[in-house]
Amino acid sequence: MMAGNHAKPRVLVADDERVIADTLAMILNQSGFDARAVYSGDKALELASTFGPDMLICDVIMPGLNGIDAAIKVRALLPNIKILLFSGQAATADLLEKAREEGYEFEILAKPVHPQDLLARLRG
Repeated sequence: MMAGNHAKPRVLVADDERVIADTLAMILNQSGFDARAVYSGDKALELASTFGPDMLICDVIMPGLNGIDAAIKVRALLPNIKILLFSGQAATADLLEKAREEGYEFEILAKPVHPQDLLARLRG
């Protein structure tokens, strides 16, 4: 995967479940990425503008700004960012359909996601 002007690909992980966000960021950092964890869609948008990630991994169902809306806003800031959404909840399908109707297409993984599967997607 191509990184911008930085040595390691930058990944922003957003999940309101702190253990998941922190664990994914730790696995990514140990696997050659520069990963940071945030715990809301609003924080993802805020950090994306300063961190400049190459990739966003975002939970869909979060309080406040949901993951799909966060992804749409981050993509507006960073048009070339790779976005991977994940969710453990059925309500995701409705949100994804709404995004598709608005012209946005996102890849989604079901929780729990195995770290090797995630790394394969990121490197693919």
